[in-house]
Formats: sequence, C-alpha cells, structure tokens
Amino acid sequence: MDEHTVVVTGGTRGIGRAVAEAFAAEGSTVVVGARDADAIDAVVSDLEERGATAAGIRTDVRDELDVERLLEVASKTGDSSGVDVVVAAAGVYHGPPGETATDDEPYAAFDDHWQTNVRGVFATIRESLAHLTEDARVLVPSGAVARKAKPGYGSYAVSKAAAEAVVRGFATDTDYVVGVVDPGIVATDLTGGQGRDPDSAADLFRWAALEADPDELDGQVVDLRTWKRATA
Repeated sequence: MDEHTVVVTGGTRGIGRAVAEAFAAEGSTVVVGARDADAIDAVVSDLEERGATAAGIRTDVRDELDVERLLEVASKTGDSSGVDVVVAAAGVYHGPPGETATDDEPYAAFDDHWQTNVRGVFATIRESLAHLTEDARVLVPSGAVARKAKPGYGSYAVSKAAAEAVVRGFATDTDYVVGVVDPGIVATDLTGGQGRDPDSAADLFRWAALEADPDELDGQVVDLRTWKRATA
C-alpha cells in the first residue's frame, strides 16, 4: 500500500478528479479542494466507499486563507508526517477553447484567468511549503499553449505561461521539487470536452510524483513523450 498524503486542488472534476482517484486506488491518503462544497462531499464519499482515506474542504485557490486551511487539513490526515504530493489542478477557462482571441477578450476574463491560474498556483505552492515532507513533489498541469502561441487562446494561454514561470521560480528558490506536467489535450470542461479521457492522464501524474528523476522534473516540463521514454 502507498502511504503518501496527496493534495489535489480542482479535485472534483477533470484531471484533478482522475488524479485523486488514481492515487486513492493505490492506497494514498487523498485530500481534495475545490470551490463546490457539495462536489467535494461527493468525491470524498466516493473515495471512502472504495476503501480510501480521504478528506476535503471547500477551497477557492484565489484566497490564500482557503489554501492554507486545505494544507493544514491535509497535514493532519492519514499516516504521513506531512504532505508528500501536491497537484495544483484548479483552473478556469472563460470562453470556448480556441475562440478567445487576445484582442477581443474582456478584462474580467483576463483578471480571473490570472487570479485562478497564476495567483492560485502561487498560493497553492507557497502555502504547501510549511507542510511538505523532505522528498515531496509539487506538480502543476499545463499545456503546449503556454510555450507556443496558438490562435484563439488569449489570456488563458498567458496565464498558463505565467504559471510555468511560477513553477520555475519556486524550483529555483526552494529545495523542493516543483515541476510542470503536460498531459496533452485532455477532455475536460477547459477543453470543451475535446481530447483524451482524463483517466488516461492520471498515470503520467503518478509517475511524475513518485518515479520521475527529480533533476529532470524540477523546474522543467514533463510530458507524454518524457513519460513514455522513461518507462519504455
């Protein structure tokens, strides 16, 4: 059995939920945070029915006090002496994917992309630091639009690029392994349901969290190609 304690923001749907379920299936203690309290209760109940140790708390990653409470709950849940894995999967995309041109985007969309996808990642990593175990890893999902411009992704792409910069900053300034995981296009609300099943991306996150070479992950981007090359 895996005795790790894993925190997943955005853990009630999409990649976050798939990752939470994958870790729980292997015996990890899983603590989820999301904005919808009812969805959290449903996910926790589902994981517990499968025999997992699970907990959750309503968390808006735009509010660092919410994130602080989430990490405090996680550090007191399960048998671990702290938090071993953090997956900062909470994110938003306002508008149809590929149809949100930068020059036509509302300020409100830009602001919330920034607050959730950038500041939220910053808060999640920063508030984790006091609770991480020595060999802990922090993973931030991202995508190719963060590194290569593609028409119609506007401030969402800007926010993912900034989130990757946040990762590099923490990787440089702390002793913890902080990296970006790019699972390719996954079918979630953020992609309009287009792409691979989120469950198919969960193994990549598990590998990055527990098996990937820390030097190749820290401050870097690992993707499907990296994973397949390492596990071939």
